Amino acid sequence: MDFQSIVVAALLAWTLVQALCSLAKSRNKSVGKKFPPGPVPLPVIGNLHLLGGKPHKSLARLAQKYGPVMKLKLGMKSTVVISSSAIAKEALQKQDLAFSTRSIPDALRANNHSQFSVVWLPVASRWRALRKIMNSNIFSGNRLESNQQLRTKKIEELIIYCQKSSEVGEAVDIGRAAFRTTLNLLSNTIFSKDLTHPYSDSAKEFRDLVWNMMLEAGKPNLVDYFPFLEKFDPQGIRRRLTCHFTKVLALFQGLIDERLEERKVMMGNRNVDVLDSLLNISQETPEEIADTTHILHLCLDLFAAGTDTSSSTLEWAMAELLRNPKTMDKVQAELTDVIGRGKPIHEAHVSRLPYLQCILKETLRMHPPIPFLIPRKVEQDVNLGGHTISKGSEILVNVWAIGHDSSIWENPLIFNPERFWNLKIDVRGQDFEHIPFGAGRRICPGLPMAMRMVPVMLGSLLNSFQWKLECDIAPNDLDMEEKFGLTLAKVHPLRAIPIPF
Repeated sequence: MDFQSIVVAALLAWTLVQALCSLAKSRNKSVGKKFPPGPVPLPVIGNLHLLGGKPHKSLARLAQKYGPVMKLKLGMKSTVVISSSAIAKEALQKQDLAFSTRSIPDALRANNHSQFSVVWLPVASRWRALRKIMNSNIFSGNRLESNQQLRTKKIEELIIYCQKSSEVGEAVDIGRAAFRTTLNLLSNTIFSKDLTHPYSDSAKEFRDLVWNMMLEAGKPNLVDYFPFLEKFDPQGIRRRLTCHFTKVLALFQGLIDERLEERKVMMGNRNVDVLDSLLNISQETPEEIADTTHILHLCLDLFAAGTDTSSSTLEWAMAELLRNPKTMDKVQAELTDVIGRGKPIHEAHVSRLPYLQCILKETLRMHPPIPFLIPRKVEQDVNLGGHTISKGSEILVNVWAIGHDSSIWENPLIFNPERFWNLKIDVRGQDFEHIPFGAGRRICPGLPMAMRMVPVMLGSLLNSFQWKLECDIAPNDLDMEEKFGLTLAKVHPLRAIPIPF
């Protein structure tokens, strides 16, 4: 037996012993408690073998057997999966504080990011301060209103890019184009400059860096299921993410240093963009932002959370429309009637485009950007739906399962925007049948920006061009296969040729 086999065997034996000890302890503590049902775990791996390549679908099927509150053993980790709107409401609204702590993936400990990130910090004074800063200085109504012209400009650049492609009959990679647009919108909102350009190799590197950062963060990681492997990082995920984070943080640090020098020359504070606002806060109220480290990691949060999700939603919406030409015709007719064919769309128009809104709601139902809400955990025993959720359990809310619940949605596998026509269900965290952005105090803070940006991006693409699938692929033959990760992406990127009206 070679050394590697001996190490693996020793690790498995140690894990088995730990599991048996844990089982004995749990039996002693479980008298009088009713735990959620779930499949019987295997030794060492628990229920990991049941996840498959698409855990959101695998766990949705298991929930049909075991119920909306289901307990799994994933390696050494106890995990409870919520798969119904009623239980999600109980956890995220009625007992929001008890379920507000994050379960931190090992990869996100790279560069100590989880110690500074508003996404991963516990709900305490530092988290509240950062969340308040985001709500007041980045996503407030006034700030979004003042940045409306900037968003319009970035969407115009997207349309110009598509126009250039149409002139030579080239297909546009919809997801990448949307990703670049969202990336530049964020970089201009925060730093007042573009960080990527379709024809610049150096800027392409930054775009790919952010893309790869999201890719690594979404990979299944053995360390998350077997914490004793933390020191080994066997898949190298934390190591690679550390490399990506280091490059992005260095870029941000350079931009911050550049701004600080400008402010010295100008002899005073400015208030032009988000970076100025954050620097002003760090100088005036250092108890809220102690130093630039918090600013760096806040920017990292904004780029990580705000790019992939928006571009993925737009790509899925376009894919569903290209697959359903009648729906495409209907929404383009609405745009022609309300806006005028080929004319630019503004955010104020969206309220007069109800069918476009229905399409986005249906896209978010069928293809939620994050199929499981970012994992949470409970720090003490909690009663949920008549079951005891043990202290330390990870909590997964299967948004995909809720959006495909046949008791709520008729023919849930069918793309049908008309289902929302007279249905007063929104995506802002109040209607638990549809919570793609989460709910409660941990709801996605970028929701207000996304709900302004994505409809206008989609409407602009539809009102500026007819669209044809690359290689004359028939609508019914369009591959809609999805791959699981931090976001729910298409396996094969959507490529379509824009044709001017």
